[in-house]
Order: sequence, then C-alpha cells, then structure tokens
Amino acid sequence: MKRRALLAAPAAIGLIPARPGVMPRIPVRTGMDRLAASGWDAVRGVRIGVIANPTAVGRDYRHLVDRMHADGVRIGGVFGPEHGFRGSAQAGGSEGTGTDARTGLTVYDAYGATQATWASMFAAAGVRTVVFDIQDVGARFYTYIWTLYDSMAAAARLGLRYVVLDRPNPVGGTAYGPMMTAGFTSGVGRKEIVQQHGMTVGELARFYNGEMVPTETGRPVSLEVIACQGWIGRLRAGDMDLPWVLPSPNMPTPDTALVYPGTGMFEGVATLSEGRGTTRPFELIGGPGFDYHWCDRVAAAGLSGVAFREAYFTPTFGKFAGQACAGIEVKVTDQATFDPIRTAVTMLVEARKVPAFAWRDDGGARPFWIDLLSGSARLRTMIDAGAPAADVVGSWRAELAAFDARRQRYLLYPRGLS
Repeated sequence: MKRRALLAAPAAIGLIPARPGVMPRIPVRTGMDRLAASGWDAVRGVRIGVIANPTAVGRDYRHLVDRMHADGVRIGGVFGPEHGFRGSAQAGGSEGTGTDARTGLTVYDAYGATQATWASMFAAAGVRTVVFDIQDVGARFYTYIWTLYDSMAAAARLGLRYVVLDRPNPVGGTAYGPMMTAGFTSGVGRKEIVQQHGMTVGELARFYNGEMVPTETGRPVSLEVIACQGWIGRLRAGDMDLPWVLPSPNMPTPDTALVYPGTGMFEGVATLSEGRGTTRPFELIGGPGFDYHWCDRVAAAGLSGVAFREAYFTPTFGKFAGQACAGIEVKVTDQATFDPIRTAVTMLVEARKVPAFAWRDDGGARPFWIDLLSGSARLRTMIDAGAPAADVVGSWRAELAAFDARRQRYLLYPRGLS
C-alpha cells in the first residue's frame, strides 16, 4: 500500500450483514488499522515516539505499541496522557514515568506537560517522528485534545514530524455549543474551539496546524494524518463495527460519550454529583438536596431525542461518596435529534431553581469551574439571572456559525445529514 494512499479519506464501504435480530453496522477502518495493513510503512526506518492510551487498539484488541514493538518498529519512548498509557489512573491522575512491563519501553508521564516539558521528553527519547493515537469523545473539556495540541506545538519547535492515526468522533461530526474565550483557558480548554467541536483528532490536528500552532511557534508542524476509511459525520459509535475501549475510567460506554459534551458541565456544580462512583457516570446526575420535582420540570421541557428518569443513587467515590442522591438519569432515545448541550443547559436552568443548588467555586482568583467548562462567565450569569434555556443556547449562535465556517477547510470526511 502506497504511503500517500493512507493519507486520503476514502468513502463509506457498505454495511456488515446483520445477524437475525441484530442491526447492521457500518464497517470503519481506523488510521491504525490502515497503517498496520501497510506494514507500518509511514513510520519504518525512523525512531518514533508514541502518544497513546488503551484506546489505541485494532479489531483484534491488540495495542498499537505492542504490535509495533513486536514488528520491529523503532520506538524511542511512549507518552501517557491523563489516566496513563495503560489507563489505570482515575480522573486528574497519571501513572508516572517508568518502564512498560510488556515491551520494556520507557513510558513518560505526559499528563499536564507544558510545551517545554514535551520538548524535553521528545529530546530525551531521541525521537524524530511523533505518532498520536488516542480515542477522543468530541468535547472541548476532554483533556486528550490538549495533549494533542501541546505535543504538536512542541514538535513544531523541534522540527519533528507528527503523524496522527485518526479515529472516528464517537458523537458525530456536527459542532455545537459556546466558544472558549480569552481569560477562561485552562487544561480543559486551551484554545478557541466550541464545546462540542464535531471533528476527529485528525481534523482537529489539521485545524490546530492551520489556525493556532504557527501563531504560537512561528511555524506549523510537519503533519500527516492517516485517515479513517468509511467514517462520515452522521455516524456515532454505536453505528460502527469498531471495538469500544473505554477512553477513561468514567467513560465506560458509547452512551456515556453521547451525553458527556453536555452533562460534563455538572462537574462545575458543587451540589450535584455528575455520577462518578456509579456505573452510569454523566448519565446519572443528582445530589442530596434534590428530589423528583427537578426531573419532572426537565421532562416537561419536551426536548428532542432524550428521556429522563427520576433516579436515586449512592456514589462510591467522588462527590457525595456514600450519600444518597436524588436526581435524573439521562437516556438518549434518538441520536440524530439529541443535543447534549441544550439538554444539559435545560437541566442546569431547572436545577438553579432548587435552594440547594450552588456553583463549584474553589475561591481565590480562579474562575468558577462552570466558566472554565463553558468557556466564559456568560452561561453562569445568564442562568443566575433567570434566563430560559432557549435564550442561553441562542446566545452563542453567531460564534458557533463562525467556528463552523472556519473549520470547513480542515475537514476530511463528508458530513451529510446529522
């Protein structure tokens, strides 16, 4: 297989025949699948560094690093993001720097690394090409896309080549939500993109390289994206035949990914658990000071593509560990019409009416958590002022349209109907 063929974005390739009682699924090949089929052509003969976590697997569930190592690809070092290379750490944690038991390779702790730290690690590993293969879930506050950005910028400064092995966006290719704004950037939103960006990591890398990396480093990185085959923007994780490996400990299923770009905002509410410590994180939202009235009001809003169940749960860790919580279970009923951010805004508007409600505020000069997650103080101040959900959602219409237009030149895959 010629190397240039790997960089194209082939069209969809048909349905896998359904077994009786089983819906057919679209066959999709990831960038890793296509690179492996080429005999690792694009990375042969050069010392590489691999940025990966447990999601970097093929159809046989074998890991990219394990396969490359066994096939004699020269790997100078592996770099683990939040949760670690092998995925054992909880939110906000990592596995540290050490030696991988299976391969004997050095694994560098890259969680929270600055661009200077990335440059230092790349130099220590002696790499000339960086390979990125991590499954994103399409939300601005999921940290892997900022691991991508900062490592790209560091590679640009060092003159390294950067190869992204692309994977589908499990929540589809449509952009939604508010824009990140100056003064509110953080580790959960480093640059100006909207909350649900609607791009694959390969498309994001192209966007970063065209719009942001040169501004920061003086030049773009030498970027190659090995595209998926068969993905189009209307497909979600459940529509495809790819294996699902949880990208982080609290992202166990594709159902979690669907709601996360919205309900991830509940990390910014002090008095509501976002479901960590349950078997349905980000689908179960509740707190000790809430009751069934909250669910009734949200259900009465008549949102498309979603249903709400009055729910009671006791988290085993995280907020309100060991305490009984009352709230809502969010169930997506139609992926095509479900808007996770509108849904979460409606839930926040109704929750704000409960006396127990309080935003998460760690004090000092740091902005409220919800401001960091939503990209500005606007959402919080509008909800505090009693604005209805429709007004809150409508407030970012113009900036969303501008972002959507700006990203078009970097897209690799057809969008079609979403």
